Amino acid sequence: MGKFSIANLKKTAYYLKRNGIRKTLEAVAERLGGDGPPDYEWIPVSPQVLAKQRAEAAGFSGVKFSIVVPAYRTPERYLREMLESLIRQSFPCWELILADATEDDSVKSVAESYKDARIRYHRLPFNDGIAENTNVGIELAEGDYVGLLDHDDVLTENALFEMAAAVRQAMKQGISLQLLYSDEDKCDGEMQTFYEPHFKENFNLDLLLSNNYICHFMVMKRELMQMLRLREAYDGAQDFDLALRAAAVLSGKEEEIRHIPLVLYHWRCHARSTAENPRSKMYAYDAGRRAVEAFTGEQGWKVKVKDTEHLGFYRLEYQGNIFEMRSEVGALGGSLVSRGRIVGGRMGRDGRILDEGLPVSHSGYMHRAVLQQEAEALDLRNLELRKELWPLFQRVLGTDYRELPGTGIFDVSALPEGTDPVRAGVELSDAIRREGYRLLYLPERVRKIPFAGRKRV
Repeated sequence: MGKFSIANLKKTAYYLKRNGIRKTLEAVAERLGGDGPPDYEWIPVSPQVLAKQRAEAAGFSGVKFSIVVPAYRTPERYLREMLESLIRQSFPCWELILADATEDDSVKSVAESYKDARIRYHRLPFNDGIAENTNVGIELAEGDYVGLLDHDDVLTENALFEMAAAVRQAMKQGISLQLLYSDEDKCDGEMQTFYEPHFKENFNLDLLLSNNYICHFMVMKRELMQMLRLREAYDGAQDFDLALRAAAVLSGKEEEIRHIPLVLYHWRCHARSTAENPRSKMYAYDAGRRAVEAFTGEQGWKVKVKDTEHLGFYRLEYQGNIFEMRSEVGALGGSLVSRGRIVGGRMGRDGRILDEGLPVSHSGYMHRAVLQQEAEALDLRNLELRKELWPLFQRVLGTDYRELPGTGIFDVSALPEGTDPVRAGVELSDAIRREGYRLLYLPERVRKIPFAGRKRV
């Protein structure tokens, strides 16, 4: 169950106002029923591991991080905790660029009190907004990689080491990483309680179009970051817009994007933060939607980007044939529902139905059950296949692709007797991915099937 707080009560009240009593009761039931955030305890890296990392880091070369922090009237305690989270890093090759728009010397005096040459303080002549303030720091960056850190958040002590290790490992494979991101969690203003961990997916373009799941901690090759910069028009979702534009540049080169599956970033929640009070920055969610609109427009896709009932989460409504708009999509899938519960649809490569048993009124962890996203495998019982791949279907499954009349969905009765449609879906999905196509899961494409217990029919 989620963290109880006055802020969460306010969020619930706003959800009620926005979505009505039925949806609110369903959301509360989901949390109380154990389908909300997982039980979580933040366990810091041990001193022994950190010591080992420091010794290993001494042999690293060619990897330096520039951490850019836009500051504005930062409370001294938060500022010191952010600075000290960098000073305590087990990887020492970094610089901090503190781009400060505060009217007085409060931030400057704290920064200079540390007497650390790696801390580079830069006074801004005026407050030009978070995007432009950050851009000043980006332009001043001299490291190989640039990471973005909010002035009141903190990094874990092993954050930069884990990023550097990933970069070095990729180098050994002949890959120059352009974008890295980690898992994250939230913490209270006192940094005593850590909660709502965000355990992320590997890079998934369509999931990113549904929500800025990359978010914190994002690190980018300096040349790419300086080329893209942040855009003022998307203040509030400037990092989301940046991630989407980076994804466009790296299209077809997803091996240069790396997810570090470790919590390396603590997102501090206090009264003024977006994390604690989403209503305080409603403009950020509007900016996020416009960022998705900009991306899809630049791709030439005819879509309408819609807000979902969950703030900061979006859905694309395609205005026409998806296969015609997106040549990289090989198959479309949707959910299968029986007696109000999900029994098929989005699967892992092992054939596990990822949302199996979840009530259709629930959204699952990080709302993934209701978000459009690339899938590893799709269930044949609610699958639509690109026509160019029909011969592949025949080769893999030994039967012709046949559609249910008027639906475009595959008719599973065409399968040879005794064929498990779940296993067959995994085999076909593997073959489609080997051909270089994406599998797109559209949860709004719901197909109801007769109840059959846990038997796969």
